[in-house]
Amino acid sequence: MTKSKFPDYISDRVLDLCTSSETVSSLLAKDPGLSPSDAWKKLYGQHALKKRPLGHEEKKEGESTSSEDDIGQGSTCKSPPTPPHSPRSAQEHLDRAAKCGKWGGRRPSDLFLQIYHDALCTLNDDPLKGMVSPPLLGTCGTVPLTIISVIPDIARHMANLICRAKHEIFLATNYWQSSVASTYLTNSIKDLNRRLASEFESSFSSSSPPQRKKIVLKILYDRGTPKQLLSHHQIVSPDTYTNASTIGLPDPDDIPFIDMQVMNFHTPIVGTFHAKYMIVDRRVAVLQSNNIQDNANLEMATHLEGPVADSLWDMAMISWHKHLEPVMPCVNSPAKEAWEGGMEVGNTGVGQVERKVEVKMLVLTEEPPKTGATTQPTLIPNVPQHTIEDPHYDTSIATEVLRIQASLAEKLDPDSNVVETHLQSVTRLLNHTRNPNFTADPLAPDLVNSPDDKMTPYLFLPHHQTLSQEQGQTPEPVPMALVNRAPYGLPNHSSVSNPQNAAWLSALRNATHSVFIQTPTLNAAPLLPAILNACNRGVQVTCYVCLGYNDAGELLPHQNGHNEMIAHQLYSSLSPEARQNLHYYWYVGKDQTKPLVQSKGLRSCHIKLMVVDGHVGIMGNGNQDTQSWFHSQEINVMLDSEEVCGTWMEGIRRNQNTAIYGALDREKGLWVGAEGKEADRVIGIDPGGRMKRWAKGAVGAVKRVQGTGGF
Repeated sequence: MTKSKFPDYISDRVLDLCTSSETVSSLLAKDPGLSPSDAWKKLYGQHALKKRPLGHEEKKEGESTSSEDDIGQGSTCKSPPTPPHSPRSAQEHLDRAAKCGKWGGRRPSDLFLQIYHDALCTLNDDPLKGMVSPPLLGTCGTVPLTIISVIPDIARHMANLICRAKHEIFLATNYWQSSVASTYLTNSIKDLNRRLASEFESSFSSSSPPQRKKIVLKILYDRGTPKQLLSHHQIVSPDTYTNASTIGLPDPDDIPFIDMQVMNFHTPIVGTFHAKYMIVDRRVAVLQSNNIQDNANLEMATHLEGPVADSLWDMAMISWHKHLEPVMPCVNSPAKEAWEGGMEVGNTGVGQVERKVEVKMLVLTEEPPKTGATTQPTLIPNVPQHTIEDPHYDTSIATEVLRIQASLAEKLDPDSNVVETHLQSVTRLLNHTRNPNFTADPLAPDLVNSPDDKMTPYLFLPHHQTLSQEQGQTPEPVPMALVNRAPYGLPNHSSVSNPQNAAWLSALRNATHSVFIQTPTLNAAPLLPAILNACNRGVQVTCYVCLGYNDAGELLPHQNGHNEMIAHQLYSSLSPEARQNLHYYWYVGKDQTKPLVQSKGLRSCHIKLMVVDGHVGIMGNGNQDTQSWFHSQEINVMLDSEEVCGTWMEGIRRNQNTAIYGALDREKGLWVGAEGKEADRVIGIDPGGRMKRWAKGAVGAVKRVQGTGGF
């Protein structure tokens, strides 16, 4: 029997580290000449990215460390690795976990603390598994905005934040591809430079000496090169990153008021930098599921404010690894101090930018509901959309929301005739750059008389904005924790014990009534028996998965199988009674009535979300597949809020038709349409023999490298 890789208690060492006042960020503030890797060594010892495999245990003769034996490649399900019973009481476990965070004034729920406890236990032998300084793991913050939409809608918000920046921007993504999505960002970088140039010119008219201010911009992505066999972190030359056919970032000479540096980070062989986030002025952050490229994916992003921004900033510094040249301007300006000091930290401000539209005309005619999902407001006509050809930047989240919602409102001509229905506008949105001629399913509901079911890309919680401090009110933060994993390059399954994996398993193990999972792929071997165990306990487990997502890549050896195979095997492994507790769905686009296989490139979903018992949510970068569980660097935030989780679930419901049309047949373990047929062009639950599977897998591997696969 293989020994569990998941410790069952928070060691005294981890408790001391979590309650310390010293972090990588604090050391950089004291000595800006330090590199983040040197700061880590000073605090915690050797930089773990250069140590032996994370979570590594020597394989004893007769023992198997391979996860293939669990489920996926034709074998039966085994129990997940469950920590043995600890001599400490359950309450002592929770109290110890509660000491390891700064929660913003209220103790998290027992469920949150149990999951957080289990995540912390993985740091006993190596704190860098968490990819953040331990004192910043447990934190708090607010979520004023969640976006559930296509990539351009997320890029629009990122572009607004870039244009509002005052000091610095740190932008990270797995894959950056010259595209419409990237053009939103490069336009905003150029427009930010215009704003700074305008401010510099204006300073000559003042009595003070003119000051030339530069904003620091760091961009981190993963495009594997042979050089990374020698050094995982490679500074990218302007000749490379300005190539219009690949990256397409601005030339340094074109943005003299912005000090931009680009890094390519990969841990060979398969330690992908899969993280996707942006931090602006160390005050606001966007954590997202999408890369910077054009595709047919529905994606998810959360806008985070408050002390959690410090945790993400610290993580970003650790990921950068090398000396910061120049030093980040906000190194001595943590979000936590501004938050506690009552300073306005949410509005990072936007100066007068060339082509910037006036937004005073955009006004809400109804208050957003307290539950969070902003219903379709009544808007004045002809609100211009923010496009790459005609950018329109907004001064607040509220006006961004109005502009986005206006784009999906029913359009009328001067004679009040409908020229575009809500459903037609949804199709236009979902098609964006890739499928301009694809049409809605004629049977898809138009929701003319169902405003609560209309697609709502921007989900707004206005009282979560730190802008509410203008009325002298500080928004109440919710408990949060980063549950990450570090990259691991060797092509084996040793790197399983880390905060991300432990949190997911603990959530399934400790849920009392419900677990919701949305992921493009679901095949990680440790996860599958945990799902079965939860169903056998009576927990309602709902899985939204994308049909055919990266099917070919998941058929490679040691990837554990494609989505159809896994769904069928999960249902087959449950008793008829327990089978009623598993609710499996294929993703269905908002304008469709059946799932479309991802290889068609028409409607797919790349969201990564787990909601447990309606109030603990985990979202971020990690998929529920073998790559994310065992190899990629992933950044995820876990929070404890019924309101935020309710908003997320409302957006999931409104912005796709999965719940209506995507359910699998529990007895057959597969989806069949009204005609009794499976979806078009699926591989099916039996992909064929080993050689046939591997041949398909090789094709999928090539697509991933090209950026068209499942990252």
